[in-house]
Amino acid sequence: MKRFLSIMLACCTLWASAQEISIIPQPLEVKQPQKGTYTLNKKITWNSNFSNSNGDAVFNYFAEYMKKYYNTEVVATKGKADITVLSTRMPTGGGLAYRLNVTKSGVRIEANFDESAFHAVQSLIQLLPVAQNATATIPFVQIFDKARFDYRGVHLDVGRHYEPVWFIKKYIDYLALHKINTFHWHLTEDQGWRIEIKKYPELTTIGSKRNGTIIGRYPGKGNDNKPHDGFYTQDEIKDVVAYAKSRFVEVVPEIEMPGHGSAAIAAYPWLSCFPKKTTEIPLNMVSLKTVQEAQQGRIKFVQETWGVFDDVFCAGKEETFKFLENVLDETIALFPSKYVHIGGDECPKTHWKQCPNCQKRMKDLNLKDEHELQSYFIQRIEKYLNAKGKTIIGWDEILEGGLAPNAQVMSWRGEAGGIAAAKENHYVIMTPGSHMYFDHKQTANEDSVTIGGFTTVQKVYTYEPIPKELPESQWKFVRGAQANVWTEYMNNTNKVEYMILPRMAALSEVLWTAKDKRNAADFEKRLLVQFKRYDLWGANYSKAYFDPKSTVEVKK
Repeated sequence: MKRFLSIMLACCTLWASAQEISIIPQPLEVKQPQKGTYTLNKKITWNSNFSNSNGDAVFNYFAEYMKKYYNTEVVATKGKADITVLSTRMPTGGGLAYRLNVTKSGVRIEANFDESAFHAVQSLIQLLPVAQNATATIPFVQIFDKARFDYRGVHLDVGRHYEPVWFIKKYIDYLALHKINTFHWHLTEDQGWRIEIKKYPELTTIGSKRNGTIIGRYPGKGNDNKPHDGFYTQDEIKDVVAYAKSRFVEVVPEIEMPGHGSAAIAAYPWLSCFPKKTTEIPLNMVSLKTVQEAQQGRIKFVQETWGVFDDVFCAGKEETFKFLENVLDETIALFPSKYVHIGGDECPKTHWKQCPNCQKRMKDLNLKDEHELQSYFIQRIEKYLNAKGKTIIGWDEILEGGLAPNAQVMSWRGEAGGIAAAKENHYVIMTPGSHMYFDHKQTANEDSVTIGGFTTVQKVYTYEPIPKELPESQWKFVRGAQANVWTEYMNNTNKVEYMILPRMAALSEVLWTAKDKRNAADFEKRLLVQFKRYDLWGANYSKAYFDPKSTVEVKK
């Protein structure tokens, strides 16, 4: 194994020095009509006719990147420049696109929007040498490029394990460097509430804190008895959203409902169907502090283990909806995105079946079962958010009992939910666990505890977001796809990086590159150069690609 790894790393070095054009995701068109290179000196001049603040964001981003990784200064000028960025119409019917030409005269970027100019800069960055001390020469090239899908997403669960603001920004940087444009921020969970809501301060003084966490893979080997907490203030969230905007990444918040609400219920027990019923945590998984607090009379607790729990938001009480409306009011004030993810997954109906309030609600509304009660719950929240100018996204369980009129579906239990929703003319985002779950292990020989599964970078690359079962007339309803990063077994930032890289590179090409331009063998050659960029960035990435057991075969 070690000998194989050293051979592959040697090949990586040779390829990095020999290959001139190595961009991930692969652009739509790449031509090299002539050989040669243009040298960027230690002081690069930049001229742009994008005059708005977002145009400045493109310049600022490139200048920061060059300073950080090449110790090179980039200065704006009005005359002849090394890099010229022009606002130009593109033959795409209004869709984002750019041209990037490198000649002996310098670099010329033409883009129809500042966002597409930013995409061009990402490609320009990948024309630079992968060694920090190398002369910054870039090859002559002509590129025309646009993305295949409008929605290119990566998710991060901060409920199971809180991640600091500095890392959230670093995470967003990784998205931008891979031309990913959506950050799905999973902010609430059974194991922790992470967003400050000023009307309900106990969501963070109580709901953001758990007394311990199970040791090892579920059901665990006991509890570590180590408190885990953390939340984002509203000012911190505004800062993150602004940071993401400067990298042309949209932040979509998720507030889970009606299930996965244990942390909120720990803070406000009246949200539960049974406020006086003690939180159920198996004795072999519970912390000593929780046992002591229960003995002293505390009833509700933030969950310390993983799984699905019966204690969910009560659908029969008006107070529940008022609470959620108030939470959503403060949430949407922080996030300019037109989308709010409301969860909707894994909501057991056990308590609803036993709850007098829920049963009365069902009788009053003539609902035949608890699935229809969940549909009522989701549709009521959707109506509220629609009135605020927002569109809801939910996991595919929101199909149960009837889909809310304007909802978009995120299909995670395979593709069936997405196919069903698209056939009803609803927009969908594909995120099946088979290919899009980055909490799965990356090598057959598991090197750390994960939730299970086996998803290699090669397997991610084989994914096709438009299912073959979907008629061509409804392809337009597939907005794109998303990778999900659930953090039950990621308790530090290095582990998160390790789990997303290099699989994010494969994801980026799946979502960006036209289907007929994708080539697995060519991608793997470019991936070897990408590893060198990861080294340049100081990223903690998985080397599982070099494991001979990690390869997968594409089904014919």
